[in-house]
Amino acid sequence: MTPTSTALTESADELHIAPPGDLAIWFFILAELLAFAVFFAAYAFARAKNPELFDEMQRTLNRDAGAANTLLLITASWCVARGVHAVVKYNDSAKASRWLLGGIAGGAGFLVIKLFEYSHVFGAGITLSTNTFYMFYISLTFFHFMHVILGMVILTVLWAQTRKGLYTPDSANGLESGAAYWHMVDLVWIVLFPLVYVMR
Repeated sequence: MTPTSTALTESADELHIAPPGDLAIWFFILAELLAFAVFFAAYAFARAKNPELFDEMQRTLNRDAGAANTLLLITASWCVARGVHAVVKYNDSAKASRWLLGGIAGGAGFLVIKLFEYSHVFGAGITLSTNTFYMFYISLTFFHFMHVILGMVILTVLWAQTRKGLYTPDSANGLESGAAYWHMVDLVWIVLFPLVYVMR
């Protein structure tokens, strides 16, 4: 094999790098994203039929709380990414566990703020049957809320295993898979927040 063909083969290999984590988690993530996409499409369709109601009801939401939660999830994702990097690049489990703890804290902050929002909404007597907007608001955000809880359970398991030094640069599939799921949860909120709280 000539040097040129060897270089081409190496370049081709680089172009076909598998995504981090197990392939199964990516199928699961794609299925979850599809479910949210159907939800978002239904919301957009309903909004197009009654924009006045949706605009009026959006003004009753706490946009600052939604923005704070966006910042918390983005920060949590950054912490998780740093944790994975600490293991894969430097084999530093101690630093990785601290970063993962930061991710867990960000997720916990999100849940606390969301619970305060729900307390205000339900305290005002609002339910799924109040109107079409609040049916979507409660359904969408609660569906995402449950994903955040699952993501935090995953992060907690990853944190405990990382503290034990169970992940190494050559054996980090579980860590990368859990991180990929958490990033999906963050991505969905980045779409959900402007769609439900901001867009008029």
